[in-house]
Amino acid sequence: MKKYIHFFLLLALFSCKESVNYDASGTFEADEIMVTAEATGKILELNLNEGEQLTENQQIGIIDGKGVELQKEQILATINAIDEKTNSANPQIQVLQSQINGQKANISVLQEQLSTAIRERNRVSNLVKSDAATKKQLDDANSQVTVVQKQISVANAQLQTLNQQITSTKEQISIQNKAILSEKNPNQKKVLQIDDQLKHNFIASPINGTVLTKYMYKGEFATVGKPIFKIANLSEMLLRAYFTGDQLAKIKLGQNVKILVDAGNDKTKELNGNIEWISQKSEFTPKTIQTKDERANLVYATKIRVKNDGFLKIGMYGEVKINND
Repeated sequence: MKKYIHFFLLLALFSCKESVNYDASGTFEADEIMVTAEATGKILELNLNEGEQLTENQQIGIIDGKGVELQKEQILATINAIDEKTNSANPQIQVLQSQINGQKANISVLQEQLSTAIRERNRVSNLVKSDAATKKQLDDANSQVTVVQKQISVANAQLQTLNQQITSTKEQISIQNKAILSEKNPNQKKVLQIDDQLKHNFIASPINGTVLTKYMYKGEFATVGKPIFKIANLSEMLLRAYFTGDQLAKIKLGQNVKILVDAGNDKTKELNGNIEWISQKSEFTPKTIQTKDERANLVYATKIRVKNDGFLKIGMYGEVKINND
C-alpha cells in the first residue's frame, strides 16, 4: 500500500513541474484615459453608458455655464458703452473736405482768369509796339495779371491750411480715442478668455474608444478636475509581460512575438504582438506572474501591443513566445 502512495506522490510532483511552453507571461491592459471636468457647475446633460462606443470629439454632455455667460454679457455692455464714448473725425473732416473742394474750384477759376489776363497783356504789349495802344493800357494789363496771381497765391495758402486742419483733426481725435480704447482692449481680451472658458463646459470624448467606467450622472455638481468617465481604445491592447534578465538579450523594441491566450475547452488562441517598451529597471516578480525560470526573483517589465478583435479583455492573462528568426 505504501508503494502505491509513493508512486502517486511522485506522479503529482512531476506533473507540477511540467515544462513551461512560453517565454514570459503577463496580463492585458489598455491605454486608459480619465476624462475630468474642465468647468464647475451642474451637469445638464451626460449621454453615455458603460460599454458604449464613442468617437473622437463626440459631444456627450454639457456643464451649466450661466454664471460665466452672465459675466460675458456684463463685459459686452461695458464695451458698448466705451464705443459710444468714442469720437469720430468724419463729421469735421467732411466739412473741411467740402471747403477744400470749393477752394480747388476757386483756384481753377482764378487760373483761367490768369491765363486770360496774360493773353490780354501780351496783346496790349504788341499794340504798344505798333503805337496802337498807350503805355497806361499796358500798365493796367500788367496790374491785372499781378492781382490774379496774388489771388491764386492766397487761395493756395488757404488750401494748404485746410489740408493741415484735416491732418490735425485726425491726430486730435486719434489721441482722444486712444485713451478711450485703452479701456476697451482689456475687456475684449476678457471676452475671448470667457469664450475659451465656455468651450470647457462641453463634455466630449478625447478618443475613439469604449467607456469603461462612468463616475458622474446628469444633475450632479461637477468641479474642475473631478472624474466624469474613463475611456480606452480597446481595438489594441497592451500585454504587460515580464522577462528575466537572461532573456533580455533575446528581445528588442519593435520585435514581433507570439501571444498565447486561453480560449477555453483546452484550446489556445494565438495572436501577433509587437514589443513597444522595455523597462530599464528590474523589479521583483509580481506574485501573479509566472516566469520561465522559477528561480528568478527579478524581472523586466515590457509592453507588447496586440490588435484586439474583441476577444481580449483588460486583466486577461497572456503568454509570450519569442519568435525564433
